[in-house]
Amino acid sequence: MQQYFQCGRYRLPVNTPNARPLVMGILNVTPDSFSDGGRFYSLEFALSHAEQMIADGVDIIDIGAESSRPGSPALSMSEELDRLMPVIYALRDCGKPLSIDTYKPAVMREAIAAGVDLINDINAFRAEGAVEALNDSDCGVCVMHMQGQPQTMQDLPAYEDVVTEVSTFLRDRVSVLEQAGIDRARITIDPGFGFGKTLTHNLTLLKNIGKMQQLLELPMLVGTSRKTMLGDLTGRPVERRLAGSIAAALVAVAQGAKIVRVHDVTETIDALAVWQAGIV
Repeated sequence: MQQYFQCGRYRLPVNTPNARPLVMGILNVTPDSFSDGGRFYSLEFALSHAEQMIADGVDIIDIGAESSRPGSPALSMSEELDRLMPVIYALRDCGKPLSIDTYKPAVMREAIAAGVDLINDINAFRAEGAVEALNDSDCGVCVMHMQGQPQTMQDLPAYEDVVTEVSTFLRDRVSVLEQAGIDRARITIDPGFGFGKTLTHNLTLLKNIGKMQQLLELPMLVGTSRKTMLGDLTGRPVERRLAGSIAAALVAVAQGAKIVRVHDVTETIDALAVWQAGIV
């Protein structure tokens, strides 16, 4: 695996002697987010939240304008851009890599032109024109596995061997990107917890993060923060899943994950600092 993840303007250590797990902070600018109830939907609140994450030590800010919770309706391209672009322009010189959570090629192109550093695509750049949208850019890319679509992905998801099938999918999509001229140093992978998976599937993937990362030789990004799998395990509603989210992040990095995508930046960074101090 490469020592650094080339994330647009930023070169982030992921496999150097002094590398530590990177924290990607979630900034939802949606009125219907499952996890934060749309609290950061307005530009003012979104920027305030981003500034707080920066002060807390976040490594990457991931901005999303369309909810991908199970059953969520699709958002038009124009509405997604209306939500995203003011935030991108306001934060592009904040000193931290900006990631955009989108699967629409037109949105990717506009975001790249505005200066974002990472495209985080739940659809693994399968939409027509998505790979081409990356042309002539140096942005990082996150390739995620999803079975089905957000509207139907939790309708009886099934696998014969979830680790093998997810790994094969990610390897194939990475190959497509490489053939299009995307350097491996710009790629990170995400098994897609909760995206067309049962609790058993999710737990099996979590236990095999290290195996999958070693097989694919790319840094693994894990996003389990506040997800339904944690509610299934703890019985807690979404607003009371902080402890479960931190525990899942620690399990992920203990299994080898290089990046954790979280809502609760301060608490996760503190937990990771204690965890890392205890293993050094």
